[in-house]
Amino acid sequence: MASLARQLLRAAPRASMAAVPRLARANLVTLTRRAAPLAATRATIGSQVRTLKTLDFGGTPETVYERSDYPNEKLQKIFANDTLAVIGYGPQGHGQALNLRDNGLPVIVGVRKDGRSWKKAVDEGWVPGKNLFSIEEACERGTVIMNLLSDAAQSELWPTVKSYLTKGKTLYFSHGFSVVYHEDTKVQVPKDIDVILAAPKGSGFTVRRLFLEGRGINSSYAVWQDVSGQAAERARALGVGIGSGYLYETTFKKEVYSDLVGERGALMGGIYGMFLAQYEVLRARGHSPSEAFNETVEEATQSLYPLIGENGMDWMYANCSTTAQRGALDWYRPFHDACKPVFERLYESVADGSETRRSLDKNSRPDYRESLEKELKEIKEHEMWRAGEAVRSLRPENNKA
Repeated sequence: MASLARQLLRAAPRASMAAVPRLARANLVTLTRRAAPLAATRATIGSQVRTLKTLDFGGTPETVYERSDYPNEKLQKIFANDTLAVIGYGPQGHGQALNLRDNGLPVIVGVRKDGRSWKKAVDEGWVPGKNLFSIEEACERGTVIMNLLSDAAQSELWPTVKSYLTKGKTLYFSHGFSVVYHEDTKVQVPKDIDVILAAPKGSGFTVRRLFLEGRGINSSYAVWQDVSGQAAERARALGVGIGSGYLYETTFKKEVYSDLVGERGALMGGIYGMFLAQYEVLRARGHSPSEAFNETVEEATQSLYPLIGENGMDWMYANCSTTAQRGALDWYRPFHDACKPVFERLYESVADGSETRRSLDKNSRPDYRESLEKELKEIKEHEMWRAGEAVRSLRPENNKA
């Protein structure tokens, strides 16, 4: 594949390459530098149509399914006799339901009647009595029950949802939480239905945005129970239907473990902890709020992290000054050594269920929403993020005349 990509790059006229979006070109370069597919590959520079099956991920072969493996005609055939009932209209329910609808699949939404989510669904074109129903009626009508309620709500409403899971139906999740930690959530699935998962690697907002941009989010898929013999096929098809660009296989357990660690670690909790620590040190040493924010957050998100996303950490390092390179190479090990024990403790708290029990406890309290808003307000009103608001207002795209 690497040699094929190089040949295509050499052969492609400059005009046609200029027409390829920047990120698409970066993806092609990434394939040239990193990918070593072990099965047949198609590549077309102009349209970026490709089918990659088994790839070498850092020395480990993995099978990847792409959107091109499940064109819309195939999706229509797979779900021709189904009604996809999206239960919940929070971040994932909202994004996935809209993408399914835009893909022309038979989807309905089930939420608490006249609640905040009901009103939002109506505002976004869902019609009561046609494709918007109460949770109970949507579960009754649906053949594929897509349980996208919050983890706490899945536990709370499980007796209601379970009563509609008759033989032959499919139960779908986008998180392994409720099933893996069934002793805590009380979500014991019936034995005579398929239980599957398609888990986008991002928020529901991102699922929707990337779909509208024509890109697609990366997702994992898994099978907990295969009664029909078609569970994996239907999980992959639903993954594409909800807006995935490609999917890789996992298990419910691995999905929830990696997801919980990631959210608490490098993706959200850990990265904010590092942002905050660096900002506080800079401010304590006399640096202004604007300088501390720019050197902590703005340069990371607007300049350096996009380079990592396009071509990897080494690519980002290679495109920085030699002074920055030397400092990063000298200091990443002390940070690694300081952080790894924290990650080890974090993983153990996920594996032993401590994180699950804490999450269920806090998120099930009557004052959960008020407490959450208070915690988020504390972050929003911290000097670092108030400085960030001013910095963002100065971006050229936010100063259009």
